[in-house]
Amino acid sequence: MVESEITDGRRIAELLASEIDGRDDDELAVLSVTDADRDAEPAVGGTQAYTIEADDGTRIARVFLHPERVHIEFDSEQDVAIEAAARESLRTRPKATTPPKTLVFLERGADVKRGVRVVQAAVGAPDEG
Repeated sequence: MVESEITDGRRIAELLASEIDGRDDDELAVLSVTDADRDAEPAVGGTQAYTIEADDGTRIARVFLHPERVHIEFDSEQDVAIEAAARESLRTRPKATTPPKTLVFLERGADVKRGVRVVQAAVGAPDEG
């Protein structure tokens, strides 16, 4: 029996964290999930769940929970993230803050692998294929 599509924001965030933090033998080994808030509750405007950092402590992005999706908030390498998200057919939008940010949305569990490729592009890691 085929399991229904994953559209729960918390579960999508968990899958993304596992993809990023669980790889020690490839280009994602330089990334880690930090500042995880295990009590974060999905909210319409998004609640921060965790941060994605490079091994030198540089923040790459923050991940926010919504009831039916996740968004990744990039505050650097925004042009790269937008281009990579477009290649992956993921929805993006600018966030008018100072400094400006770019949001990339993951609306299904199936979007996680494509979201990882966007993060890879933002850190300059080669695409795994």
